[in-house]
Amino acid sequence: MTTNPNPAAAAATRPLVLHGVHHTARPTWKLRETVEFYRDALGLPLVHAVSAKGWGREAHPDFVHFFFDSGNGSTIAFFYYLGTQRPEWLEPRREDHNYRATHTAWQVRDREALQAWKERLEARGIGVYQTPHEVIESIYFQDPNGYGLEITVATRPFLPADALDAARTLEAAMALEDQAGGPLGMSGIEAVWRRKAEALETKAAP
Repeated sequence: MTTNPNPAAAAATRPLVLHGVHHTARPTWKLRETVEFYRDALGLPLVHAVSAKGWGREAHPDFVHFFFDSGNGSTIAFFYYLGTQRPEWLEPRREDHNYRATHTAWQVRDREALQAWKERLEARGIGVYQTPHEVIESIYFQDPNGYGLEITVATRPFLPADALDAARTLEAAMALEDQAGGPLGMSGIEAVWRRKAEALETKAAP
């Protein structure tokens, strides 16, 4: 006779799997410009909106929370907070790499689709720049809020060797971070490369 396992224990050992991104969300203080950009310029269907009184523990303003379909079950969403203005720390800083690091990237099937998007954006007067990377090629642009957007095509799939190299790179970087107490104490990427090479030499030694 078998007994049922503890449900909590079974849940703790069960593999968990994510099925993609449902939505990303950001605040906007440019309602009309945002709607017209995503719905009209990009052609993303407006699929849902929540209009509500403020909620939660903090002094939360009333808001409209709206979603655009960005394909394959994902959406991009915005909060429009009534009776507020954009905080200074959220003002766009387009020349700041820290600001540009936060962006949304969408995927298309092939280079022809990427080129078609580039032409569509440029025809609407939206500034675009294009660049290849190691495993993708992308176009970059900004929405009316100054938020960075990217459309990308994979030039090859990720391989097992990519995952192995990524693990070794991050192991080296984390070890140096532990020693330095943070990125400020790290001299440059060359130190990561050296640490990675040293680890590989150690593993290869008989």
